[in-house]
Amino acid sequence: MKNGKGDKDGKDKEKRQIMRALGLFSQLGLGMACCIVIGLFFGRFIDGLLGTTPLFLIIFTLLGAAASIKFMYDIVKDWK
Repeated sequence: MKNGKGDKDGKDKEKRQIMRALGLFSQLGLGMACCIVIGLFFGRFIDGLLGTTPLFLIIFTLLGAAASIKFMYDIVKDWK
């Protein structure tokens, strides 16, 4: 027969795992969005200075996307 404490510990552990997973997913989403948006705005700024309208916007947006993939890889690799 199980005691009430054993059941509670299992539920607490499960809740911690769920909250940890939700934290990971929110960190991944925000990190990816920030990398891409920063690249987009930086490219737009450089294009405004040099007058090369879509060139650096595209380049830095792609660099931001690449940085977001690396960020995602690093976070998932370290998460255990």
